[in-house]
Amino acid sequence: MIKNYPYKYRDYSRIAAEASLAAADQGKYWEMHDLLLKNSPKLDRESLIKYAREIGLDIRLFTASLDAKKHDAAIEADLKLAAGLDLFNTPTYYINGRQVVGNRPFEYLKKIIEEELANAR
Repeated sequence: MIKNYPYKYRDYSRIAAEASLAAADQGKYWEMHDLLLKNSPKLDRESLIKYAREIGLDIRLFTASLDAKKHDAAIEADLKLAAGLDLFNTPTYYINGRQVVGNRPFEYLKKIIEEELANAR
């Protein structure tokens, strides 16, 4: 499960989170996610609309979602969850309750998953 953690000191992180969720409404979360990472820090409203066009979103629905801040409550809930977990770094993964902070290689994550699966038996 993916949660949003827009960094309060980044100009466009909140609208980028909105954009990813607006894209998810149209079944294109990962496509938008990948474009946001590729094109960061160019995440202003006009750029987000351009990315939405690139991945074939309905622009009217996308911009309506952005402008209405349709997903604001979900983003706020994610921020409250992060604060409650004392989480301040991204990415952070939780594998069976085990916190893994930072961008880790696949083999590192795989090892933890295997350990957790072995402990569950």
